[in-house]
Amino acid sequence: MKNFLLATAGLFLCATVWAQNFSVTTNVLDYLDFGTLNMEASCGIARQWTLNAGVKYNPFSWGEGGKEMADKQRSLEAGARFWPWHIYSGWWMGGKLKWQEYNRGGIESPAASEGDRYGGSLSAGYTFMLNTHLNLDIGIGLWGGYDKYTAYECLRCGRVIDGGERFFVLPNDILLTISYIF
Repeated sequence: MKNFLLATAGLFLCATVWAQNFSVTTNVLDYLDFGTLNMEASCGIARQWTLNAGVKYNPFSWGEGGKEMADKQRSLEAGARFWPWHIYSGWWMGGKLKWQEYNRGGIESPAASEGDRYGGSLSAGYTFMLNTHLNLDIGIGLWGGYDKYTAYECLRCGRVIDGGERFFVLPNDILLTISYIF
């Protein structure tokens, strides 16, 4: 009987330790960026730390002929968040490593550019606990790194006007996300 009670207590302790340590998140604001599909998965590794990995994908062009616009991308990112109080609640600060393949143009002018970016980001935000399994995150960040690019006169013409390699700093993680915690 004593062993049964110890085994049962151990089982409940393990279940408590692993309860609500995982989340799946999507950023609503990314969908407003020409329909960028996105998802991030997160795992709690300690009371105040989570590891996260995300993906973004946008294969869409909008418009026709000379009025075409695109903000296409494929990106992968992996990082960690520090939560001063407890994971998945309250304030947080995060850092990520990120790779992005992009093709953007026709938005402010007919010109377009494409390339690969590599870098890191820092961000911060706040998480509102809506119920036991649902959170709303808001946040903002910056990412910087190295960009190998080619610039074109327009999205479809293929006339190269510039190219090379450069360092960059851009806004990143402009967040209004819905998270499911399990």
